[in-house]
Order: sequence, then structure tokens, then C-alpha cells
Amino acid sequence: MVTGIDHLVIAVPDLDTAAQELEQGIGLAVTGGGRHPGAGTVNRIAFLADGSYLELMAVEDREAATAQPLGAAVLRTLDERGAGLAALALVDDHLETTVAELQANGSSLGPVQRGSRMRPDGEMVEWWTAFPGSLGLDGVPFLIRHAYTGSEWGPTALAERRSYVHPIGSPVVLARVDVATPDPQDLAARYLRELGLEFWAVLDLAVCNVGRHVIRLVPNREMESPAAVTLGAQVETPRSLQALGLRIDVEPVAAPVVVAP
Repeated sequence: MVTGIDHLVIAVPDLDTAAQELEQGIGLAVTGGGRHPGAGTVNRIAFLADGSYLELMAVEDREAATAQPLGAAVLRTLDERGAGLAALALVDDHLETTVAELQANGSSLGPVQRGSRMRPDGEMVEWWTAFPGSLGLDGVPFLIRHAYTGSEWGPTALAERRSYVHPIGSPVVLARVDVATPDPQDLAARYLRELGLEFWAVLDLAVCNVGRHVIRLVPNREMESPAAVTLGAQVETPRSLQALGLRIDVEPVAAPVVVAP
């Protein structure tokens, strides 16, 4: 069962420059990350208090990246837009069961596959994913399950993440992702067919609650960017940043600290 948005994959040409833009422009600290062995990609991560994160991803080996679903989506984003939201990942801690049920109902989700990356300190981070036939903003999200162990995903790390104070001055949570599309209802039907997620119509939008998060499919004419991300933090006034091929908004919330599940 999908329980929320796990992370946003943001394709960038240069990790250090992108990390600096997030910290200086919106007050998000970008840490962690590493290389994906054999996949041709490298990342940096902005961990959020609700358990989600923003993943900045760049390409080191174009040929290797092309052979992977996520690497190919990142390359396509870089080639077409220079940077931007390449994919959404939804978390499901019972991934194998969910995938089997969706496949039995006609979903194009591929087999569950192990993924990993090497941290700079030499620790291996592991996860398992299932990718749809069409990945990207014009497709549907992929599903992921993490190995909750080690210095990045173990209980201590997750607890520290919930109270981590970013340069903005407080913990930060993910609230909503808006995706521009020519036909919100058509894309919503694909989400239902591939992932079992139901949207409802709100005027000309399609809206879905995914755990504590919201995904909105918005007509192209109403979006200045292909995607927009809304975060919550203890700020006095809203903030907005147009960078990395998308818009990032920060809205005031009273106490964006998430208790342990």
C-alpha cells in the first residue's frame, strides 16, 4: 500500500550549483548522497522532516544512465528542459505484495529490482523499486521500498531528520506537488490504472491525497513551470523560488515536526 510521496527526483546539470541554489534561495540544506554503481548517475539529498526528500540527480555516464529507467528520465529532462522534476517516487513498505496485485489488475509496473548507492564514507544504501512503462511528468511515479538500516536510514537517522533545522530556521516538510499536463483527467486515469491511486475533480484539476501529501494534476495553461513543489516551514511569510526548472514555494506552518510512525 502506498503511504506517501517518498521523494522527488530533480534533474540538474551540476550538483554543487543546484545545492547552493536551494540553500541560498529557499533555505534548504542539501547533504548526503553518493554514486549509483553501474547506473551512471550521482546525487545529493535534502532530507525533510516528514520522511520525504528532494533528490538532486546528475549524470556522470550518459550511456549507463540511458539503460536505466530513472537515468533515462533524468537525461530526457536535462536534454529537453535543462533541469527540472524528472520523476516522483511513492513509498510502499510492502512493495512486492502491492506490485503483484497491481500487475494482476493490468498495471505495466515492472519487476521489483534492488538498487544501491555508495556513500562517501563507504556505506552502502539499499532500496527496491518497481518502474512503470512510462516514467516522467507525462507518465506516472515509480514505487520504492527502503532498507531501514545504517547511518542514513536507520531509526536514529530518521529521528534526527524529523527535528533537523534547515537554514530556513526550522524543520521542513513536503506538502504538495503540482504537475502540469495537457489533460489532468486523462493522466489521473493512468495513475489509477497503473498505481491504483484515485483522483477527484476539483474544477479543472485532478487531486489525490497520498498519505500526508497531495498530488495535483494541473492544466498546462495554469502553470508557469512544468512542476511546482510546496513545502511547509516555520516562516512568517510565504517564500517562492523559481530554479532548477521548477517552482518551489514555502508556506508558513505552526510546527512542521512529524512524530514517529
